[in-house]
Amino acid sequence: MKGYIARRFLLMIPTLFGLTVLIFGAMRVLPGGGFGAFVVDDMVSQQLTDVQIQAIKRELGLDRPLHVQYYTWIRDVFDGSFGYSQSRAGEPIRDLILSRGIISAEIGILAVLLSWVIGLPVGMLSAIKPNSIWDKLASTTTVLFLALPNFWLGLLIILCWVVFWGYHPPVVGVNPWVDPVANFKIIIGPTLVMATSMAAVIARMARSSLFEVLRQDYVKTAKSKGLAERVVIARHVLPNALMPVLTISGVMLGFVMGGSVAVEVAFTTPGLGRSIVQATIERDMNVVQSLVLLYGMIFILVNFIIDLLYSVLDPRVRMS
Repeated sequence: MKGYIARRFLLMIPTLFGLTVLIFGAMRVLPGGGFGAFVVDDMVSQQLTDVQIQAIKRELGLDRPLHVQYYTWIRDVFDGSFGYSQSRAGEPIRDLILSRGIISAEIGILAVLLSWVIGLPVGMLSAIKPNSIWDKLASTTTVLFLALPNFWLGLLIILCWVVFWGYHPPVVGVNPWVDPVANFKIIIGPTLVMATSMAAVIARMARSSLFEVLRQDYVKTAKSKGLAERVVIARHVLPNALMPVLTISGVMLGFVMGGSVAVEVAFTTPGLGRSIVQATIERDMNVVQSLVLLYGMIFILVNFIIDLLYSVLDPRVRMS
């Protein structure tokens, strides 16, 4: 087990390095050779003299060699500051992450938990009772929620809330330990939107996996021994059927984090997803590249944890 954990952990290092290089390079190949990404007004950038452009590049550190810029950024990331924002008077990006990251983390964690609470029972019932009215209703509903874009569903929910409950979008973020009720009002909308799409995926994957496992010989043998159906499902079916669901949950996390940007903008939620959009509009590329890296680091870490859970459910994985 320790060897398996060590191998998976070592694989994270080149993945993380490749991610940093990809993000850093993407920011530098933007129009203007990297300089255009840091100037808000294109008309202003066209009117600047060469001397003024060089002065701005020197102030932003863009006159230094690329490997020095990369080293400086990585150093800032690992010392905890995550670099410094140009549009916020040199404020450490760490402060932005701490102030807005709590809300984004709440939305992401609750969306994943809620998607499992909804999707897994729906998939189980559909697999146990195939071709029933429940199975057909569940299949239709999951396809519907898969087809609906998250931002459109978010706007629809906002419209209903405004018409029937007088919903007012949040102006500032509120942490749960300060005002739990206000915090709940901020996160409930984005959580429901992202949870529904994830629940639809989990339900369909759970149905497919359970449907296959229920027809395996060892399950039939367990039933022939007189074991109750709930015991068979708990001991023999679920441990084997959950592995593909765990895998798809790790993959879906990337879509959830990407979708959170549009959903947070739709609900005007003061989270990190909306901060990325604001930073892009303000051409604050230091904030953009650091927050994108943070999202990537979270994705890599969660998939590492899923690999560990996978090895617990299936000991054969540890031997591979």
